[in-house]
Amino acid sequence: MPLHQGHEKPDERPLSVNPFYGEANPAVEMAEAPPKHRLADAPLPPSTAYQVVHDELMLDGNSRLNLATFVSTWMEPQAGVLMNECRDKNMIDKDEYPRTAELERRCVAMLADLWNAPDPSTAVGCSTTGSSEACMLAGMALKRRWAQRNADRYPGRDARPNLVMGVNVQVCWEKFCNFWEVEARQVPMEGDRYHLDPRAAAELCDENTIGVVGILGSTFDGSYEPIADLCAALDALQELTGRDIPVHVDGASGGMIAPFLDEDLVWDFRLPRVASINTSGHKYGLVYPGVGWALWRDQEALPEELVFRVNYLGGDMPTFALNFSRPGAQVVAQYYSFLRLGREGYRMVQQSTRDVARHLAERIEALGDFRLLTRGDQLPVFAFTTAPEVQAFDVFDVSRRLRENGWLVPAYTFPPNREDLSVLRVVCRNGFSTDLAELFLEDLKRLLPELRRQPHPLIRDKNAATGFHH
Repeated sequence: MPLHQGHEKPDERPLSVNPFYGEANPAVEMAEAPPKHRLADAPLPPSTAYQVVHDELMLDGNSRLNLATFVSTWMEPQAGVLMNECRDKNMIDKDEYPRTAELERRCVAMLADLWNAPDPSTAVGCSTTGSSEACMLAGMALKRRWAQRNADRYPGRDARPNLVMGVNVQVCWEKFCNFWEVEARQVPMEGDRYHLDPRAAAELCDENTIGVVGILGSTFDGSYEPIADLCAALDALQELTGRDIPVHVDGASGGMIAPFLDEDLVWDFRLPRVASINTSGHKYGLVYPGVGWALWRDQEALPEELVFRVNYLGGDMPTFALNFSRPGAQVVAQYYSFLRLGREGYRMVQQSTRDVARHLAERIEALGDFRLLTRGDQLPVFAFTTAPEVQAFDVFDVSRRLRENGWLVPAYTFPPNREDLSVLRVVCRNGFSTDLAELFLEDLKRLLPELRRQPHPLIRDKNAATGFHH
């Protein structure tokens, strides 16, 4: 969550209350207007409190037009009803809500089967608040396994653990390395390679490497990293040096795309070196935020000392989490989606989303002003930049003008060694239909004549131009 500070100079104006809400009393705003940055002395009627909050939230963007986020913005009404029925259930209370706990267990079993665990009955996993927490848990398991193997050296001055990853990883991995005192060793981008290179990753590994992270669906451009090639490079390293380095697959998005649309792609537990996988149920798992999943191929991959045990109906319920209390609604919604769609349903939904991405990418390329980096044929995500001959505007101008029409499309600069490359990225999700894609394209085409007439790109501060949304 964002870290907020108080205003340097607090706005002393009270919140505005419509005098027609309730009795038609023109003095109601003066009599009932609450302060903004401290608790009011007296309570408000529920209808008035609702109206104040409701009106302010109207200034938020429309989530369905947010092409920056990977997070689900649409579910069926029946899922919403189930979530509403479960919003007061605390997931951690397994004893009080045993059926919610059972649905979580079933979801883990379904994912173990989907990701080809050698024996789904022995795979272990848990729900989380999202992929960020899931990655933290996976990283903790990698570090603890390494520490156990190196108990004679760690802790020690010369035994600082490190984690190898591409520079394109989601920010949660940088957080993990910072919070858990692990050195982050990052493979930079080179040329037209926008993610990790397997050989370069293997070269960064040494006796202090706790693992290597492979990304099944980079947030920068939507491309899959070559997980099988990464494992092969680490196999060769083990033959040469004896170092047995595990792989964690961050499948935040691709973990719920590849099993249905790329069945021949080997990236999951079929590779013996893959120790753990995470995904975001609230991304292409098709659930509202926030739910994620972390799975380990077997009990050996998750050190027992990290698992806490709570009483569960007089029995033993193991738990592994960073947080404690959270609602069971999202887990129930995940089970609903698995039950509702099945493999074929997920395949059809994800194929439809990929079709929208590929079609829209082709239409944007045909405009002539842009060059595609990716085409939406892996994740339903594509990145594009301005064509070399375009001098009047840049991607930041395009993002700014699209925002005027309600479309949120991030523009950002790539990390080392491609800071010279600035792109726009479009994330296509369930609910972003062909019709909405056509409306987006029409708005983009309508803006281009004005952009072409600019004397030069207008935005100078690229860092303040737009945010990069994972």
